[in-house]
Amino acid sequence: MGKIVNVRFHDAGKLYKFRCDNLSLKIGDAVMVETSLGPDLAHVAEEPYELEDSKISSDVVSIQRLADNSEIERYEVKKQKENEAYSICLSLIEKHKLDMNLIEAVFAFDGKKIMFYFTSDNRVDFRELVKDLAATFKVRIELRQIGSRDQAKLVGGIGICGRELCCCTFLNHFAPVTLRMARDQGLSLNPTKLNGACGRLMCCLQFEKEVYDDAHRRLPKAGTHIRTPHGTGVVNDVSYLEEIVTVKFVKDDLTEVEKFEWAQLEPLNPQLVQNQEKDKEKNSEGDSGCGHNCSGCPNNSGCEAAKS
Repeated sequence: MGKIVNVRFHDAGKLYKFRCDNLSLKIGDAVMVETSLGPDLAHVAEEPYELEDSKISSDVVSIQRLADNSEIERYEVKKQKENEAYSICLSLIEKHKLDMNLIEAVFAFDGKKIMFYFTSDNRVDFRELVKDLAATFKVRIELRQIGSRDQAKLVGGIGICGRELCCCTFLNHFAPVTLRMARDQGLSLNPTKLNGACGRLMCCLQFEKEVYDDAHRRLPKAGTHIRTPHGTGVVNDVSYLEEIVTVKFVKDDLTEVEKFEWAQLEPLNPQLVQNQEKDKEKNSEGDSGCGHNCSGCPNNSGCEAAKS
């Protein structure tokens, strides 16, 4: 058995796995780890847990040790320098009149490199900016263009639900989100309600995807003829979360509507359930996206439907 711990290098950043077999760690501890850029300081994000050696990837390295006071102080100084570098870079961007939005400045722990993250709708020629930054800081300079979702993750904010953005709290990566998920959940295709703070489709549309997929596979569609304890009727509406089916009966020019729990109707409609499953399998095999250039689709980015 091996002991694994997840750490973060930035607030709400991606989680990275490290071994900590001989260390007793708790959430918030500062530790020194080896990265592709050299030694760096990270913070424990979750309680350590045990895992079988056979399930631990060979590229998972061990934490070197707990960070000492001098390294923690050095980390705090690094954060202050990052704020200063951010302000200087902003003034240089304004000087060169570049169409770019600076998001964050990050120093390497050894102080030999600075990475500036920015967003822009267009390609930016920042060669003169890099020259000025290198002359100012006398270290290696790297500029990285990121997307709007990464910007929201770095900047933070409050969602329309009133809670802090998911990407700033617990999301470690951005899962594909499509407009089909909103349709399956019966949501209004209104961009002001579907788009998050980043201007893209909200990540939380993904959270209940499996629940709705299962409900759509089992429950009948509107307009389907269905057997009920009161006779055959037509499905008028379906509540996928409550699994309640509203059935319309037409008799002698009179229309009646009744609600039934799907558990009552499922045994009466075995063939319907089988057909629903077959249709769902066919749709999943032939579906390559939502067809509206949604964020997360294999061949597209952005959502034209949400922008209209």
